[in-house]
Amino acid sequence: MANKQERIKVLIQKNISDILLFELQNPMMKWVTVQSVDVSNDFSYAKVYVTYFDKEKVSEVIKTLNHLKGVIRASLAKKMDIYRIPELSFYYDDSYDKGARIEEILNELNKKEKE
Repeated sequence: MANKQERIKVLIQKNISDILLFELQNPMMKWVTVQSVDVSNDFSYAKVYVTYFDKEKVSEVIKTLNHLKGVIRASLAKKMDIYRIPELSFYYDDSYDKGARIEEILNELNKKEKE
């Protein structure tokens, strides 16, 4: 992990996970999983991709996270020793859903092929 940008991504991901789990008083945030983080080249912006176990409440969770991003960023600044703490934006990571759908389609095709 010699790449600085990769190290920063991993640190942001771990620290945000810890903040959501231990520091925020919202019980809904305990079930949020930080899947990945994309950081801009100048470290001024970070897209944080998260998942939540209840798909019906995903939009509410993303809205809450984006509402709390200032608090999360302030806590992140205390945990990290970098010059610029990036502006955070939270997004739902639907890659698992897409993968499950692809697997479902492949299983259907295999069934049809066997018949």
